[in-house]
Amino acid sequence: MPKFTANLSMLFTEVDFLDRFQAAAEAGFKGVEYLFPYDYSIEEIKQRLDDNGLTQVLHNLPAGDWGAGERGIACHPDRVEEFRAGVDKAIEYATALGCKQVNCLAGIVPDGVSKQQARATLVGNLCFAADKLKAAGILLIAEPINTRDIPGFFLNRTEQALEIFDEVGSSNLKLQYDIYHMQIMEGDLAPTMEKHLDRIAHIQLADNPGRHEPGTGEINYPFLFQHLDKLGYQGWIGCEYKPKATTTEGLGWLDSAHG
Repeated sequence: MPKFTANLSMLFTEVDFLDRFQAAAEAGFKGVEYLFPYDYSIEEIKQRLDDNGLTQVLHNLPAGDWGAGERGIACHPDRVEEFRAGVDKAIEYATALGCKQVNCLAGIVPDGVSKQQARATLVGNLCFAADKLKAAGILLIAEPINTRDIPGFFLNRTEQALEIFDEVGSSNLKLQYDIYHMQIMEGDLAPTMEKHLDRIAHIQLADNPGRHEPGTGEINYPFLFQHLDKLGYQGWIGCEYKPKATTTEGLGWLDSAHG
């Protein structure tokens, strides 16, 4: 059966962030993920994880000024030093929180930067991060994101990401496959996950349209969960959706997924 994490950046948002850990545990989740831990002390977050018996499954590398609309800086040629400092910060948090993987957001291609420049910068940054994280015992992952929700985002498709990973050439770099984003960009979900299962370290979900919970849109999640079981997928599946009502009211799909 799939193992699900609560993405605390999108679920249980009716309560303060640090209270979402308890809410997730009470809803039956065993793992959590979220965008960033950096606004809080390591001690604060670790206490919430420990108090609620939760596994810290994933968080992102620092990704620039999120409030100003930045969505990662890994493809920004003029911010390589900032990116590298962010890798060190992520290692500090992930190590203390027992988090075994962190996600790199490629970012929106800046004005005046060519796709070739952006790609070269991303490859260089992924090389650096993969090596640094490997030494710390942490896996680096990266995800393609749809261009409807984030216009101009550099990494958009599965094959594009894997070609870049091949260029990086690190065993410590794998794919975060977001079902919602890839339904929008390319479809063909089940065959793609089957073809690249050995390169997928983490999966995320939401239904389409609306980015709400499974069962609210066009994606056949019961089939996909069974498919992943048959394939022997051992990783976590992150619930990264916007609840149509409240998180708790919309969790019926989770009971069904657990059989």
